[in-house]
This record gives sequence, structure tokens and C-alpha cells, in this order.
Amino acid sequence: MARHKLTYAFDAYCGWCYGFGPTVREFATANAHRIELTVLSGGLFTGNRAKPVSAYPYIPASDVRIGELTGAVFGEGYTRAVAEGTAVLDSAAAATALAALRKQAPGRTLEFAAALQRAWYRDGRGLADPATLRAVAEDLDGVDADAAVAAFTDPATRREAERDFRQVRSLGVDTFPTLLLHTPGGVQRLGGPMTKAHALTRALDQYEQR
Repeated sequence: MARHKLTYAFDAYCGWCYGFGPTVREFATANAHRIELTVLSGGLFTGNRAKPVSAYPYIPASDVRIGELTGAVFGEGYTRAVAEGTAVLDSAAAATALAALRKQAPGRTLEFAAALQRAWYRDGRGLADPATLRAVAEDLDGVDADAAVAAFTDPATRREAERDFRQVRSLGVDTFPTLLLHTPGGVQRLGGPMTKAHALTRALDQYEQR
């Protein structure tokens, strides 16, 4: 039986994506035998939205709600970064960092996305800083940190990240996280940011039974 194609549209600077991350990873692991998952960066904070975190005063209250509803834990480093307010939320840079890691092992993109989100939401490290990418890469088994940093500074990698943004828009996605199942009749959304892994699996089961 052919594997089901799914797309996970997320943003490294999306708190709800951070909260949903463990769920989508659990779902992907449980269903690895029957799904082919593509992870794409969505571009939440780009253009004139790429601003210091202090420009988004709703974020601390939103984080509290995300923690309450998903169990996500926000680290002390992140809390300090938000309080200081100078860290710039730049989704294009974050997506370029993901693309730089993805070059080495495309099948591990979901793992890489989680590692980048931990760097920000646990440690408060800005994802536009090559030093952050180096630290993330050094913590990942089998990843060449020098190659990752070199790719990060390559304009071709930024163009790859921008292609992610365009692909997400072409799928009609404008909120994150979004998990899509590709069907002969088009794409359909599976769950939402508070959906549990077993419920996502059940939704996939139900699709197969149609």
C-alpha cells in the first residue's frame, strides 16, 4: 500500500507549534510505516512582521495559555529573552537555519525543527545567529556543524526557505501549526494544535476506511 503524503506547516517562532511538536513527532513515529511527512516552514514573522519580540506584547499571555493547554514548558532563557524584548522574531532566518540542517538529512527535518524550537523556547537563543545553529548542530548526532553554518550563509539556502513559504501559501495555509493530509480530492487538515497523537492516528484510520 502506498504511503499517505502529509505536510506539516510550522514556524520555528510559533509557540503553538512548540506546544504541538511532541504530538506531531509521536504521531509521525507511530505511523512511520504508512506516512510520508514533509515539514515546511510557514513564514509567520517575515517582512514588516520581523520585529523585536517586544513588538508583540500578547506573547507572554499566549505562552501561559499554550503551556496550560499543551503542557509545553518554556525555559528560563526564553523567559529572559522575552522580558528583555530585543530578540528579533525573524522567520526567514529561522527557516534558513532549518533548510541548512535539512540539506544533510531531509528525513530528519521534524527532528531538526524541534531542535531549533528548543533553542529559542528553552534557551532563548535567537535563530538568526549562526552561533545558535552551530550549537544546535553540534548537539545532533551525525550532523556536520561547519557544513550547517556554511549552508546557512549561502544565499541559495535562503531561497530554499522562501520556497517553503510559497509552497505553504499554495496549500492555502495561513495559520500554524497545520497538519495536512493529501488526498485525491485535495488536502484536508488533520487535527489542530491541541489534538493528541492518538486522535491524529484515528483520523488517519478513518480516512483509510472510507
